[in-house]
Amino acid sequence: MKFPPRLAGWFRGASPTRPPAGMRPVSVSRSHVGRVRTINEDRVFDSTAAGLWAIADGMGGHASGDVAAQAVVSALHRLSESAEPLDGSAIEAALIEAGRRVHDGARRRMARSGSTVVALHIDGPHGTVLWAGDSRAYRLRGQRIERLTRDHSLVQDLIDSGALRPEQADHHPDAHVITRALGTAPYVAIDRRDIDVRDGDLFLLCSDGLLRGCLDGTLPATMGGSIRDMADRLLARALEAGGNDNISLLLVGMGEPWGTDEDHDD
Repeated sequence: MKFPPRLAGWFRGASPTRPPAGMRPVSVSRSHVGRVRTINEDRVFDSTAAGLWAIADGMGGHASGDVAAQAVVSALHRLSESAEPLDGSAIEAALIEAGRRVHDGARRRMARSGSTVVALHIDGPHGTVLWAGDSRAYRLRGQRIERLTRDHSLVQDLIDSGALRPEQADHHPDAHVITRALGTAPYVAIDRRDIDVRDGDLFLLCSDGLLRGCLDGTLPATMGGSIRDMADRLLARALEAGGNDNISLLLVGMGEPWGTDEDHDD
C-alpha cells in the first residue's frame, strides 16, 4: 500500500502551547443520515481554533439518541469557550459529566438514551484521543494506517478473547452491540490515549456508519487530492456500501501538506 509524498512529513520542533510554523491543523467534516435511517443521530464538533474535534453517535433504537449526542458535543463546545485550561483531563471530565446529564434526563423521562464519542485534542506536538463506544480514531502517517482506539463492543471482546476472527466481525449477528456509551449509567469511564503529532499527519475520526463494510478497503483508495476530496470519497463509498446507518467523519490534517485555513469547511 503506497501513499502520496504528502503523508511523509516529519515533525521538526514545536511549542507545547501552539502548533509550530507550518503545522497548523486543517479540518473537514461530513455527516449524512444514510440511506435507511430517517433521523441523523450523529453530531460533529469541529474546532480548529480550540484544537478539538469530536464525533458523537446517538444510540440508534433508543429514545432521543440525537439529544444525547448533542449533549455530548455541547459540553465540548462549552469547554472550548471557557477559561478552563483545555487538556485531556478537562475533556475527560466534561464527557463524563455530559454522560451523567444524559442519564439523569433519560431517567426522568423513563427512557433509555446514550451516545458513543471519540474526541481528538491537539496541542502542538502532543495529542490526546478519548473515546467511549465504537466510534473510532485513525492516524495516517507515511505509509502506515494506525487505529488509535479500541472498540467497546461485544465483537471486539470476542476478538480479544480469540473467539472471533477480525474479518468475521462485520457479519456477526451482534456486531451492533456496544458495551460502553455515555448516558447508559450515572458514570461511564472514558478511555484515553496520549499520542505524538507530526507535520503531515492525517487523523480520521468516524462513527461506525463509516466502518461497516467499507473503511478498511476504502482508506487507501481515498488518498490523494485535497482533504475535502478525501472526505467526499469516504462518504460516497460508505453510501455505496449500503448506507445502513448514519455516517459521520472528520479529517484533521497537520500542516501545509493538507492545505491552508481556506480549505477548512465552516
